[in-house]
Amino acid sequence: MGLSTGPSFVGLHAFLTDAWSWLNYKPSMASSLDRRPHRVLSPEAHASWVPDDAVRRLAAYKLLAAYDSNQAGELATLTGNEAASERREFGDPATFVDTALAHLLGKSQQITVPGAEHACDEGAPPEAVAAADAQERLRSWAELELLALRMQAAERKAVLLGDGVYLLAWDPVKGRVRLKTYDPGFYFPVLDDDADPGDYPNRVHLAWEIPEDPRRGVKARVRRITYELGPIDVAARVVQDKHGRSWREAVETSEGIMLSPGDVYRSETGRIERSYPWAPGETSATTCYLTDAEWDVDDLRHGQSLEDLPLEKARFRTRVDGEVLHRLDLRLDFIPVVHISNTVADGEHFGQSSLAKVMQALDELAETDTDSARASATTGAPIIGLAGARAEVDRVTGRPKPLSVEPGTVFQLADGGRMDVLDTSGQLAELRARVEEIRDRAAVNARLPAVSLGTVDPSKVPSGYALQLSLGPLDSLVDTLRLARAHKYSLLLKMVQRIHQAGQAPGWPVGECFPARMVFGPHTPTDRTGTLDEVVKGFTAGVLSLETGIRMLQDAGYPIEDAREEVRRIVRLHEAAARRGARTPQAGVWGERDAGAAAEAPVDEHSTVGRHSGAGRVSSSEASPA
Repeated sequence: MGLSTGPSFVGLHAFLTDAWSWLNYKPSMASSLDRRPHRVLSPEAHASWVPDDAVRRLAAYKLLAAYDSNQAGELATLTGNEAASERREFGDPATFVDTALAHLLGKSQQITVPGAEHACDEGAPPEAVAAADAQERLRSWAELELLALRMQAAERKAVLLGDGVYLLAWDPVKGRVRLKTYDPGFYFPVLDDDADPGDYPNRVHLAWEIPEDPRRGVKARVRRITYELGPIDVAARVVQDKHGRSWREAVETSEGIMLSPGDVYRSETGRIERSYPWAPGETSATTCYLTDAEWDVDDLRHGQSLEDLPLEKARFRTRVDGEVLHRLDLRLDFIPVVHISNTVADGEHFGQSSLAKVMQALDELAETDTDSARASATTGAPIIGLAGARAEVDRVTGRPKPLSVEPGTVFQLADGGRMDVLDTSGQLAELRARVEEIRDRAAVNARLPAVSLGTVDPSKVPSGYALQLSLGPLDSLVDTLRLARAHKYSLLLKMVQRIHQAGQAPGWPVGECFPARMVFGPHTPTDRTGTLDEVVKGFTAGVLSLETGIRMLQDAGYPIEDAREEVRRIVRLHEAAARRGARTPQAGVWGERDAGAAAEAPVDEHSTVGRHSGAGRVSSSEASPA
């Protein structure tokens, strides 16, 4: 992030370059030199508790949300642009976002653990069986937590705003990890100036302002949830004052300090250490503390930001099991918050919206739509000029009444009278052509081909090869978006396993967690009939193996759940046909030796993504990070 000053040009006093400078062309985003946008654009950003480095980010989120909900004109009107009230918005930004989201997520999302596909083999190693068990546990958890729906919500925020946030928390009542999604506008990480963009901060706030409710007598409040990594502290207990406020303080006994169960004090280092269940042979002196509190806005002095809210005026919240959330030791050595960036980190912690490069094109498109609407009004109800017509006189004012043109209206004209009609259909046609031109330009710059937006007539595509070439930019876009997320979802699944271990959930064994990843399905439609024809011809000619053919059918969307089991079924069918003397596709005869070889032939461990209810299979080349 940089701020460069220079001479004043066209009312500009500084040249500002940061992660959201692509919005500087908006007067509301560059209205002041202190980097605070227009108050109407983001009123909460002017609250004293909001960090200065988050002001422009929150304003950008508000502006992008207005475009998504067709309220950009309304927002511009509030900032002083009265002409924007006539702006026509027909949902083009939302269409771009939904299209990018659909291709990003693909037709299915599947959790896989490497090695789990070998669990059903004869003499399968214990590692493969354990990997399959871990995979099944993660998939069962994902089904209970509605992971697919939560991914839709978080990823749409990420595509639209540039960022998404997941929060994992142990629920002692349900006995499992709960997954929540938060608006990135509530996300305030404490970033070090010299930290690498790929490193996660040691302190994270989730904060928002709760408006007052006069009918219920509730004042405006600020809620802040803080996760912080720090050295392990002594055991704490809950105390309460006469006003009913609760907090935690260290436990002191006659023998000195008291440690939590399992903690050990190292006199040589002066630190308290513990062993975590995912690393039983190692010790750590770091843990994660959770604080969840509320403050009345009236209790905050001007200049007190999110980092230095007064704890003496805080009201700490209580968990369902009675634990007061004031520096609660979560017994984790990581922060259970996962930040999803829409783009690959390039010197910035936050991502960039998929609409960033086409915002001005979207504005131009809305303005052209507005002009087209005005032109269509004059085309449908044209301006008519009459000469020599006798207008009816108003008896009260004595003036001619305005003429109204309706179907079937007859005008009496005097000698030499005439009627002229202003024809604006030519301008309307030009405007409509301009709309299509701008939409195509925006689609190209957003790397969303017209075929992906559904604006191309399939009958006009010259060939399948030409269609595949037109999808090249989309393939590049999807690869980039998935690359930015690959590590984050692997990290999320690792956290899920570790929190279950920390909560001593039944069925989650102690030990190192299995590496798991999220595999997204194919993002483009497949020609199932053509693929089937290729497989049959290739296998019959002996240039494709049975296993390769089955993988191709899985990638095309055929309901084949297990490639190895499918091989066994085909082998059994051919063996039965051979015993009856029937001919088989492979060179006319399937011998016993060939059948046995096919049954024992290994299946590529990366060719499928495992079993999932109603989900297809995807090739590992589509989802593996680069």
